[in-house]
Amino acid sequence: MAFVDTARIKIKAGDGGKGCESHYRDLWMRYPRADGGDGGDGGSVIFIADPHMQTLLDYRFQQHYKGERGGHGSSKGAAGKDGDDCVLRVPVGTVLWDDETGLMIRDLAVPGSRVVVAKGGQGGIGNQRRKTVVLPTKGEEKIIRLELKIIADVGIVGFPNAGKSTLITGVSKVRSKIAPYPFTTKQPILGIVETDDVRFVIADLPGLIEGAHLGRGLGHQFLKHAERTKILVQVIDMAGTEDRDPLDDYETINLELEQYSSALAHKPKILVANKMDLDAARKNLKRFRKEYDVDIIEISALEKEGLEQLVEKIVGILKGLN
Repeated sequence: MAFVDTARIKIKAGDGGKGCESHYRDLWMRYPRADGGDGGDGGSVIFIADPHMQTLLDYRFQQHYKGERGGHGSSKGAAGKDGDDCVLRVPVGTVLWDDETGLMIRDLAVPGSRVVVAKGGQGGIGNQRRKTVVLPTKGEEKIIRLELKIIADVGIVGFPNAGKSTLITGVSKVRSKIAPYPFTTKQPILGIVETDDVRFVIADLPGLIEGAHLGRGLGHQFLKHAERTKILVQVIDMAGTEDRDPLDDYETINLELEQYSSALAHKPKILVANKMDLDAARKNLKRFRKEYDVDIIEISALEKEGLEQLVEKIVGILKGLN
């Protein structure tokens, strides 16, 4: 199933049903009696966060949704039936935006959370309750932008080919696609890590490039998913296998996080020097330590070296946050 994390749909709540104008009269009545019933209310459009859904793919193919119109009132005081609500299920972590105003409606970050986004119209009032019939109201109509941000405890960030997919494969139950070319990871990949003390979700996020905060490369697709995480694991290709300088990569990653969001920049971070099984990595790490006085965990994701120490560090931080 394809992972789709954005969609734009049009929704319309049901209109209210008409109130009835009716009069009852028999042979023994001098004046007729008003007996027109009220119209039913229109159905609303409701969004629910469903933990069984993983993608917004369905909303790419079907983009119009409508609540049911309320039934019309009739004679003898019979009220019209209320219209059925239109219930739309979206993955947990979906953010709803009003496309016209640009304002956020609701962040459905909790399983089962729900919100009425378009309210159904009120049914008209029949002449049984009023001397004159009151017209029904229209249901609300909106264009909604859906944006899915995955919910994971740990996000792995870094430049393409830094070894993020290999790392998540090594520490979790997932088997990510691994290949020696940029942007293999076109979408977030989730893995589950289980230890004796903690079970957490780790996300392999799309590769970062310089200018990501401006939307370059996979841009906001990467950064918006990183917002949800509790911890960021910054993976540096310390061997510089793509003719990149690990020191420049470290500076660029921090700059991109800070430019996108101060909250993102101040999340707890773990710095990882990957590909330490290669000769060039030792030389570059020595340069790195001279330039930056930061804690760094040495690993080789390919050889599965140093991964236990990394998991222990993650678990320690998660326990401190809970």
